Amino acid sequence: MEKISGGSPPPPPPLSVPANMNPELVEVPRHPERSAIPKYSMISRRGVGTSGHHISLLTNHFKVSVNVPDTVFYQYFVSITSEDNRAVESKGIGRKLIDRLYQTYSSEFAGKRFAYDGEKSLYTVGPLPQNKSEFRVVLEESFAKHESGSPGGGESPPAAVKRSKRSYRSKTFKVEISYAAKIPLKSIALALKGIEIDNSTQDALRVLDIILRQQAANRGCLLVRQSFFHDDSRNFNDVGGGVTGVKGFHSSFRTTQGGLSLNMDVSTTMILTPGPVIDFLIANQNVREPRYVDWVKAKRMLKNLRVKTKHNNMEFKIIGLSEKPCNQQYFHMKLKNRDGANVEAQIVDVTVYEYFTKHCGIQLGYSAYLPCLDVGKPKRPNYLPLELCSLISLQRYKKALSSVQRASLVEKSRQKPQERIKTVNEAMRSYCYDEDPVLSSCGISIEKQMTQVDGRILETPKLKVGNSEDCIPRNGRWNFNNKTLLNPTSISKWAIVNFSARCDISHISRELINCGRRKGINIERPHTLIEEDQQSRRGNPLARVERMFELIREKLPGPPEFILCVLAERKNSDIYGPWKKTSLSDFGIVTQCMSPNKINDQYLTNVLLKINSKLGGINSLLAIEHSSHIPLIMDTPTMILGMDVSHGSPGRSDMPSVAAVVGSRCWPLISRYRASVRTQSPKVEMIDALYKPLANGNDDGIIRELLVDFFQTSKGHKPKQIIVFRDGVSESQFNQVLNIELEQIIKAYQHLGEVDIPKFTVIVAQKNHHTKLFQAGGGTENVPPGTVVDTKIVHPRNYDFYMCAHAGMIGTSRPAHYHVLLDEIGFSPDDLLNLVHSLSYVYQRSTTAISIVAPICYAHLAAAQMGQFMKFEDFSETSSGQRSMTSVGSTPVPELPRLHENVEGSMFFC
Repeated sequence: MEKISGGSPPPPPPLSVPANMNPELVEVPRHPERSAIPKYSMISRRGVGTSGHHISLLTNHFKVSVNVPDTVFYQYFVSITSEDNRAVESKGIGRKLIDRLYQTYSSEFAGKRFAYDGEKSLYTVGPLPQNKSEFRVVLEESFAKHESGSPGGGESPPAAVKRSKRSYRSKTFKVEISYAAKIPLKSIALALKGIEIDNSTQDALRVLDIILRQQAANRGCLLVRQSFFHDDSRNFNDVGGGVTGVKGFHSSFRTTQGGLSLNMDVSTTMILTPGPVIDFLIANQNVREPRYVDWVKAKRMLKNLRVKTKHNNMEFKIIGLSEKPCNQQYFHMKLKNRDGANVEAQIVDVTVYEYFTKHCGIQLGYSAYLPCLDVGKPKRPNYLPLELCSLISLQRYKKALSSVQRASLVEKSRQKPQERIKTVNEAMRSYCYDEDPVLSSCGISIEKQMTQVDGRILETPKLKVGNSEDCIPRNGRWNFNNKTLLNPTSISKWAIVNFSARCDISHISRELINCGRRKGINIERPHTLIEEDQQSRRGNPLARVERMFELIREKLPGPPEFILCVLAERKNSDIYGPWKKTSLSDFGIVTQCMSPNKINDQYLTNVLLKINSKLGGINSLLAIEHSSHIPLIMDTPTMILGMDVSHGSPGRSDMPSVAAVVGSRCWPLISRYRASVRTQSPKVEMIDALYKPLANGNDDGIIRELLVDFFQTSKGHKPKQIIVFRDGVSESQFNQVLNIELEQIIKAYQHLGEVDIPKFTVIVAQKNHHTKLFQAGGGTENVPPGTVVDTKIVHPRNYDFYMCAHAGMIGTSRPAHYHVLLDEIGFSPDDLLNLVHSLSYVYQRSTTAISIVAPICYAHLAAAQMGQFMKFEDFSETSSGQRSMTSVGSTPVPELPRLHENVEGSMFFC
């Protein structure tokens, strides 16, 4: 398709290296005057903040006392093999074997209780008599023994029938237990004093967590990392599609300033809805009757799931489906000679339906015309009629939820603060952790009441809106009622396109223009309104988008400044990916998508906030930003980076991860950002394209783009300080952030000819944790926005704090957990806390404080939006040419298309 040309507004300056910056790559040999890249280590806490006013809080940490601190755990490796020395997968069978081993050889354990992780490690308090022991353990499993064969042929009768008798066969395993290491509990006491030796503290904490997991396993719970879930229908919430949310609990031991604590919280995971298999398939495929089920999809969905038969209460694993319906699927059945004559058994062919109805006396209904479940072996099928089988409970669902399922889960699983406190406290009382024999032998006792902690509420940042008017947020929220935007743009040449048959775009146009006028945005009438024709709606998404751009080209004399795109679906629209890719990458046109249920001032204002930001306007600024009074930033050119990696949906291990970094521009502002995005190997968290030297000596990395943009938009200033906000990494990856990612940033900086290394402040933000804050004294609401805690429940040595910057309107607020890994800039605790708090108020898309700093939110948005390009390309039916690939290790990774130069400096992600 021919590109639109001519008549476009002047693009921002091209991404070129300034004349006084050296583009040469000088890596080998290194310039002697260039500063060597230092090795960084995590800093310790420098103090606590004092600003704000006091608030008394409760937190879901429970104080743990260790009365036998000299306890030593002994770790033993567990190896399980069959009688013929083949390795056995320990998951599923390991706990049964170890329990039977303990019952059979209790004297070998000298009465010592143990904790087993279910796989390869076993822990005891004190040593076992032998460093290495080998045991033979016999497990008996039940099966159905019957007289007349089975629907799978052969001798093994999987589908027990009416005349069958429950029999048992034994299987012998060899279990080898060998000494591995000592793990002293006193390492925790040392860590509480700020002394950590190697990984011994984490090892000791892991053993304590394994003890809790074993207790949950013994109660028949589903274990998911450090959470456990009971098979109790009162905790089930059906979210549709054959998927159920099950409520359970997270538990983990943590070292804190206040001592060792147990973090206990409500947790949720997804399982397949237990019950009749056919009911699950109907719900999963959203059909009305069994005859509409897609059996190809059903076969993929059911594989490896476990079912229980209702006629004999036995469990089986599904390996597939029969090729024919139950009443047409034949198998060979042996008929034994009943009069005892020495005559070879007769073999007859019968259908599965006939076998169960005539030979077993079991009446079948709808399943006669449906495929059977195959629960046998690959070469020895074993068929069960569908209506005799039900999915057993607590089978995890690991795929991504749809937007409807997510909304249903949030609605049904959210809890108000007081309800959550009650649930957690009741769990602590009912689980009686103090009575666990392994914990008791360590002298460990756990309090039953939540920990009280002092918090502070930081002062709400003041904002500036249109006409330099002050705007003071209330409870973390503000609005533009009777106000204008601080720096509104104007829109003269634009268009509206409509992919939704139900929307009146003339009405949308009039209302948007009127709302814009009230907010200070001068919007001319659109140049054209384009409706998608009925025939185009039958095409694939890419063809529909291409046809729409052909219409735009025909009806406009040149490219518009902006296109408003109306979609039929608010989320997960098939049009969104190809539309964004075509508009941003191929044509360089800023667009805003919308799918309105109702048009009102609040909705249109939110749309205009995004449009204004994308077109270069500013909705609001911090008052201290407006007056250039941000401590330690106003006097020294400072760049702020937000970094995040978005991974493919669960179950899509082939989908590349998308790394996004946003960088601030127009210093000394901290509200304007530009994004740079790359793909990388699936599920890899460390960003590998921050610095990317090419064979020709150029750097094609992310950071170079952002550094040059900072220089161009900040009146020729180069950043002397860089503040990095990193999202999505665990504590075990902190050193990689400091000494892999930070090193790449420095190399990109030096590649541009700079000798001195900037000062860095590196902060990791985490939302995926289980610490909650509650108002003490029975307060029914969430903690106020701006609540911060930097004592008692924080790390004994490292520099971290919890901040709840937003107003939690639904459920229980989850604070952001910030870890300060490095601070060469030298912020005081109060200055750093206030900066982080302020960065929750510069998010241009909304009029509320957000739960985590804006640079990270922007990086997340950029990764998600550009990831739609990859999703669309992955599933598109047509493709022009070969997709560009880059190789990481031995795995080729498809590259994202780059943004058009007209929009590469915009906040396209808003």
